[in-house]
Amino acid sequence: MDAKDLLPMGEITRRSGFAASAIRYYEAEGLIEAHRSGGGQRRFERGVLRRLAFIRAASNVGLSIEEIRDELGRLPGNRTPTKADWHRISRHWGRRLDEQIAALQRLKGGLDGCIGCGCLSLRSCAFSNPDDVHGEDGAGARLLPDSLRRPHPTKRASG
Repeated sequence: MDAKDLLPMGEITRRSGFAASAIRYYEAEGLIEAHRSGGGQRRFERGVLRRLAFIRAASNVGLSIEEIRDELGRLPGNRTPTKADWHRISRHWGRRLDEQIAALQRLKGGLDGCIGCGCLSLRSCAFSNPDDVHGEDGAGARLLPDSLRRPHPTKRASG
């Protein structure tokens, strides 16, 4: 690949809207690739801009880094998504959004009583969570659907 076909970090951040730290993070997570100049500076193929747009869209839908990695991993040769890829993936995301909407509607309907046993209602907990049995499953609102119970964004998975 000719070096003139590669974009520097500044161009990638300007055109993608992502901070340089986010670009480095996505590279470390294996979502994008960079080449190194003779001086060690990152240089990116233009297709990285499409992958970053894909990452932004996936994040906006609520996909985790792992889910985004899985979707991008289905693309042969680390290429950018095509129209056909996008069609397949968007159907998957549509189902995901439908599940999230249904979970949010259930949550909205239950806001007056309990918030998924986090615990905000001691009176109803004797009924919906006697002896705090859900506390044995871990911290947080254990009765919330998985799609609404994600790790706090500042906490990174170990490993």
